[in-house]
Amino acid sequence: MSVYELLLTAIGLSMDAFAVSIADGIQAKRLKISSALKIAIVFGVFQALMPIIGFYAGTMFRDLIAAFDHWIAFGLLVFIGGKMLYESIFKKDDDTKQPCSSSTKLLIVMAIATSIDALAVGVSLAMLKVNIWLSAGIIGIVTFIICFAGVFIGAKCGRIFKKGPEIAGGIILIIIGIKILIEHLLTE
Repeated sequence: MSVYELLLTAIGLSMDAFAVSIADGIQAKRLKISSALKIAIVFGVFQALMPIIGFYAGTMFRDLIAAFDHWIAFGLLVFIGGKMLYESIFKKDDDTKQPCSSSTKLLIVMAIATSIDALAVGVSLAMLKVNIWLSAGIIGIVTFIICFAGVFIGAKCGRIFKKGPEIAGGIILIIIGIKILIEHLLTE
């Protein structure tokens, strides 16, 4: 696998995390660089870690993981997206609102949900006999950069459009969850 192919793979893997980062930025009333860094680091680390786990797990666990990974990702993203929708529609608009992933636990759950596909990529990389550490590093760095930018893009949209982007952010998470589920069900 060439570096160019690896970069394209990294960009593709980071798109779900990018969408979640945008949704996080949308919900931020006062975005701090430290919050954007936290979100980007967690997503980058999980996007890099999952291919390593997949690489070393190899094909032994592939069938077990493939049987339910899409359901977990679907459930988590629909729940979080539904919560965002509920809060944006029924909660008062106040200045204490923070990004939906400001909680480290929730951020980790979302990072896992959006990086499950990277686990399967790791299994594929094992079959291609690539340098997993270089591959994982590129995937993690690309995800970090894309998510960091996504938080700021979301924050800008949130300030311009007020509540609409919050609703859109929740819908985006639900759509990502549905997309993951459909993709896996159609490939079974």
